[in-house]
Amino acid sequence: MKQSDFESKYNGYWNQADHFLNATKQHDTFIIVNNKQQDVSQIYRNLCHHLSISRARHYSPSLVNRLEKLVMCFHQEFYKRKTHFIREIVYYISTGFPRAIRKDKKWFMLSFGLFFGSLSLIFFLIQYNPDIVLKVIDGYQLSSIESMYEPGLDKIGRDRGADTDFQMFGFYIFNNTSIGLRTYASGLVFTIGALITLLFNGLYIGAVAGHLTYIGYHETFWPFVSGHSSLELIAIVISGSAGMKLGYSIISPGRKSRLKSLRDQGKSTVYLMYGVMMMFILAAFVEAYWSSMTEVPSSIKYIVGGALWLLMLVYFLFAGRTNEA
Repeated sequence: MKQSDFESKYNGYWNQADHFLNATKQHDTFIIVNNKQQDVSQIYRNLCHHLSISRARHYSPSLVNRLEKLVMCFHQEFYKRKTHFIREIVYYISTGFPRAIRKDKKWFMLSFGLFFGSLSLIFFLIQYNPDIVLKVIDGYQLSSIESMYEPGLDKIGRDRGADTDFQMFGFYIFNNTSIGLRTYASGLVFTIGALITLLFNGLYIGAVAGHLTYIGYHETFWPFVSGHSSLELIAIVISGSAGMKLGYSIISPGRKSRLKSLRDQGKSTVYLMYGVMMMFILAAFVEAYWSSMTEVPSSIKYIVGGALWLLMLVYFLFAGRTNEA
């Protein structure tokens, strides 16, 4: 290939790569080059390949020098990202995660409606027909749930026995993250899996809340869940939205192959799941060390819980909006 043809073919790619280096938003993990989503390491490898070709074919020194500079800059950018892990985490929490939620707000709102709609529906139905709870939860499990929130317990929320708060913290992490991962992974069944899982989780949680409220355990149940509910329930909703988006990439791949579409959407949805896992861990911490405390007045727990719900709303609506495209 002649140098002129080589430059014509890749000049646009080099210009876009150079533009990325000079841009202000260099924290983005993925950028668009030649209408394709690529990460820094992939661009770095491509530029190394172009430089190798230029040297092997003895192209002009000006072209070789240009590619050498690009390769050197991307080498520095690539390894700078590797050595600034904490900065990347801070950027993800403060900007990347909430932006990604807003970008997929249609999936989020659909998931929100399915989950909280089913939860609210069965909650109010149980207040008028309490036997409905047995359609969702069997009698033995229901009895076990009642024992966890019985008034007068030293620690509420679980049959803790001699377990420490730290042990329960580990249990809650495992339990919460497994729910989120199952909800997300079920989306691979052509979106229907995530939809069904969301509805089931909404019905189950709503049935528990409705039953405990009906039998008069609201004085222990609602103060307990108020603290961690915002983190845990919104994390389930995001898991569902990510799962449905993943499944839809198989149903409607556009001009891509289904495998390519699934791979691309897999990257963006896994990006969301990083934040979901952090939310579940925070929820587990609050649940183990704060929610189960009986010596704290219910009014204080409600204030803290309401503040966390408000914080979640403000965070996902406004965090990272500066210079948002």
